[in-house]
Amino acid sequence: MTTARTRSVRSLTGIALSALTALVLTGCGAGGDGSGGGGSAGATGTDAPIPAVAKDDRLAALVPDEVKQDGTWVVGTDPTYPPNEFTAPDGTTIIGMEVDLGNAVAQKLGLTARFEQSQFSGIIPGITGGRYEAGISSFTINSERTQVLDMVGYFSAGTSLATRKGNPDGIDPNDLCGKAIGVQQGTVQVEDVQARSTKCTDEGKPAVQITELQAQTDVTLALNSNRIVAMLADSPVAAYAQTTTDGAVEVVGEPYDTAPYGIAIKKNDGQYAQAVQGAVQSLIDDGTYRQILDKWNVGNGAIPTSSVNGG
Repeated sequence: MTTARTRSVRSLTGIALSALTALVLTGCGAGGDGSGGGGSAGATGTDAPIPAVAKDDRLAALVPDEVKQDGTWVVGTDPTYPPNEFTAPDGTTIIGMEVDLGNAVAQKLGLTARFEQSQFSGIIPGITGGRYEAGISSFTINSERTQVLDMVGYFSAGTSLATRKGNPDGIDPNDLCGKAIGVQQGTVQVEDVQARSTKCTDEGKPAVQITELQAQTDVTLALNSNRIVAMLADSPVAAYAQTTTDGAVEVVGEPYDTAPYGIAIKKNDGQYAQAVQGAVQSLIDDGTYRQILDKWNVGNGAIPTSSVNGG
């Protein structure tokens, strides 16, 4: 089974987003990398600005001319996935752990990152079609994606199950048969819950009642409003929801199917992948990477080494 948004081949606007963002931004500190760890920064990360990093001329020289000619690195993202990427209270600015990381990678390459909002399902076609020069949106590295993209590993995440506070419905992560479970459209969590449902019916048990919604923020709202009894999401997202809703959401059990996230770029485009991988590794080595993860309290998802297509 593949893993987490871990999103697959994935904005919330108006009142719903404003309400959730306000809830997220007024909660207590974020609670970890999705594996239960935590740092000391606040939930939004705004109390820990990341200093600009210096350009690495050697890595910048590896970037294809068509990418660097205008000085801007155009990155597709679906900003409905706090703390990884989401929209600030101004309704326009995209913030999050992956935004900070993308900005730092761009600076290493002598570029300025411009994050463009997209539905998750449109990012990969946007890269292959030339609209985006990269995709940073909690993409799990898997064989399906690496057939059409190069992916540079930068983080490790799994899938977590979350319920309302106190797990009032007694949800067992190992038995979701007959339960109303929410997932975001296009994510590997959809594949996960569908496989679970098939197993239920094969065993003569009721199918999982699956609710698929376009944005992860919609799923979290559905849980808080009692329209579903639990949700499956990437581990850092579930942990963040738990600690930024004053405990209204609770993670049950441990993350599973842990796998690496990757920055998605056009495949076999000269030394482009090596440039991005070198930038990520340089940020790991100089401590900027860890500073970014700790800012968003997701430090337990850190990886020691970045590689292309392997994590």
